[in-house]
Amino acid sequence: FLQSTPATSIPPVQVQGQQMSLQPPSYTAASQHAEQMKKPGQNFMCLWQSCKKWFQTPSQVFYHAATEHGGKDVYPGQCLWEGCEPFQRQRFSFITHLQDKHCSRDALLAGLKQDDLGQAGNQKPPNK
Repeated sequence: FLQSTPATSIPPVQVQGQQMSLQPPSYTAASQHAEQMKKPGQNFMCLWQSCKKWFQTPSQVFYHAATEHGGKDVYPGQCLWEGCEPFQRQRFSFITHLQDKHCSRDALLAGLKQDDLGQAGNQKPPNK
């Protein structure tokens, strides 16, 4: 009779290693301008140097910015948020700064208003 090798000779653990980069389902069309990929209900934008990703809540922006831009392997040593002075900051100081100065609801909405003013040239004037 034949010796059958168990079917589990390839451990399924290797598959999980492929799941590391979790991207939103909209990544197929993201090769155009990411800032155009705003979905309904996403009213808050990450204004980190050329990031321009949209989120539904200020806390989502903060979590994204703290992990993607302020993570220990990626943090550049200073805040690269649009319009912020690039002071050298320790990472824990930066996280507090990010939360206080950039990721409050008011700060995010104010940042978008400034962004809108900059883009007003390619939009119809609102006073018609």
